Amino acid sequence: MDERDKLAISALQHFRFCKRQFALIHIEQLWAENRLTAEGRLLHEKTDVPAEHVFAGTKIVRAMPLTSECLGIYGVADTVEIFPDGTPFPVEYKHGKPNPHGSDEIQLCAQALCLGEMTGKRVPAGALFYGKTHRRKNIEITETLREETLRLISEARDLREHGETPRAAYAPEKCNNCSLRELCLPEYGSESEKLERAWQKRLAAD
Repeated sequence: MDERDKLAISALQHFRFCKRQFALIHIEQLWAENRLTAEGRLLHEKTDVPAEHVFAGTKIVRAMPLTSECLGIYGVADTVEIFPDGTPFPVEYKHGKPNPHGSDEIQLCAQALCLGEMTGKRVPAGALFYGKTHRRKNIEITETLREETLRLISEARDLREHGETPRAAYAPEKCNNCSLRELCLPEYGSESEKLERAWQKRLAAD
């Protein structure tokens, strides 16, 4: 697959979180930063310097480039711990705290799929480290998670190829902290949809 056609692993996190956010960033090439994205960028600057060392028999690789020719995805793992038997264990760093929408787990699973293809080893687990809690959350890479990740890869690629940005749908728990809020204007999109539904209902009544 041509490198230009590959999908960034980080884009899958955007897609799982909000399809409109994904389209604004990866189709319309828009971006804006807020406090949360700035904190995340600063955290990753500490882990994005390539390095390797061995601790207690485990090789630890920072900023490891990842790719999957079969799935057409690529990215960089913050840290990969490689156990003595060669099994890789990806660790992704997040500046916040665990979220309920599962986008972090999808990103981690995509890294595991790349590592599996690159090393020939099945990756059974990984971890998410959250800056707010200063705790590592171990994640089992289950068949269900793998299937969900593969489905999202396919859907995200289809949306990107189709090239149409989904309409806004205001969801306070997501939109209020999104750095693209001023570009997306989700409240206006939702309000216009309400007016359209009300108009259609009125026409049907007449």
